[in-house]
Amino acid sequence: MSETREDPLVHCARREAGIVGLLFLITMCYTVGYCYFNGYDRDPGSLTFVYGFPDWVFWGILAPWSVCVLLSFWFSYVFMSDEDLGGEEESAS
Repeated sequence: MSETREDPLVHCARREAGIVGLLFLITMCYTVGYCYFNGYDRDPGSLTFVYGFPDWVFWGILAPWSVCVLLSFWFSYVFMSDEDLGGEEESAS
């Protein structure tokens, strides 16, 4: 029986997509959970502000997504690799 090998480009792309998907899932779960527990059913008198934003918006949305953007830049410039796709095939015309 012949064993089919996965193209290395597909393997790298699948690994990178999995890491990006995992980063998105973690950030989304944190954001939704934090905003739910700290933003709803809250006494307006206990509301504090960070840089003009309500504290639950700053720590639940702005901070994690800013970290996510920085991690995305790091991931794209350091971790991802540029692979050779091979030469162009001559068209038979």
